[in-house]
Amino acid sequence: MEKNIKKKRRKNKFNKYFLLSWKKLVIIIIVWFLAVILHNLVYGVFKTWFDANGGDEAFFFIIAIFVIPIYFLICLVYSLIFVIKKGSK
Repeated sequence: MEKNIKKKRRKNKFNKYFLLSWKKLVIIIIVWFLAVILHNLVYGVFKTWFDANGGDEAFFFIIAIFVIPIYFLICLVYSLIFVIKKGSK
């Protein structure tokens, strides 16, 4: 009985973070735009420093290009599996 409760809690936690909803989709899009804007803003403000030392602002760039799209794809696959499993029951 205790194993079932732990398993259900774990599943609810996965659903909380990975099950795609309209609200979560809007948040993902807003965060992506925010990361792109912050990348450009930080680069613009510190352009002279980046030009003198050679380099670029990479933190927000990596978030916008890699982290957010990978999270979206994981959520999409998890949601599809969830819907397919729910439909087959």
